Amino acid sequence: MKKILSLFAGLVLSANSFAAGGGVPLQSANVDLSDTASLQRGASLFVNYCLSCHSAKFMRYNRMGKDLGLTDEQVKENLMFASEKVGETMDIAMRPEDAENWFGVLPPDLSVIDRARGSDWVYTYLLSFYEDESRPWGVNNLVFKDVGMPHVFWERQGAQKAVYKTEMGHDGKEHQVIASLEPADPAKHEAYKNDVQDLVNFLAYMGEPAKLQRYDLGKKVLLFLLLMFVVAYLLKKEYWRDVK
Repeated sequence: MKKILSLFAGLVLSANSFAAGGGVPLQSANVDLSDTASLQRGASLFVNYCLSCHSAKFMRYNRMGKDLGLTDEQVKENLMFASEKVGETMDIAMRPEDAENWFGVLPPDLSVIDRARGSDWVYTYLLSFYEDESRPWGVNNLVFKDVGMPHVFWERQGAQKAVYKTEMGHDGKEHQVIASLEPADPAKHEAYKNDVQDLVNFLAYMGEPAKLQRYDLGKKVLLFLLLMFVVAYLLKKEYWRDVK
């Protein structure tokens, strides 16, 4: 029985490590929804780099502002470029037919992308673009091969090249496979990793805005149950003292 449980645990861990990554080990995003400053920076990155092509139709600007500690005026001034009213959802002006013509596919709504893919997948994906002249946008992605999305953060990250190695395939022939990705500017790449962490933090928040409130409510419920247990235990002792 222990062997079966160990095997099952190993399979689960393996699935989580390589989930939707095509066999690419996923890096940890270290999401921290209590870091309000990180969420604010992530929101700024999202509206400046993502919201021109990707919508977030399940999130309203005023709800985001309230959760991130921003006033409606701050949201309007710093985070609203595609809408006029702070109560509107985070939609885009790009027409679906134009998006398909330019990218070959309609860019997905990112409201729940973190819940669908997982924070580690999104984090690793955003760090895995590399130069590939055979692709229309000049880049490819190690996690999402032949992705139709351009690397919109290339100025913040800098160029990144693939380092290849030779491996023997199942067909008995040698193949060139990517061993690692090498950033042209390591210092710039490290700063970009902080940007990606902030952005993934925001995407994780947007996937479930009430998560922190749910956790807080759960703690209060557990504390209430603990107090009730103490009260019930003391009442039980008091009751049975007279019975005995």
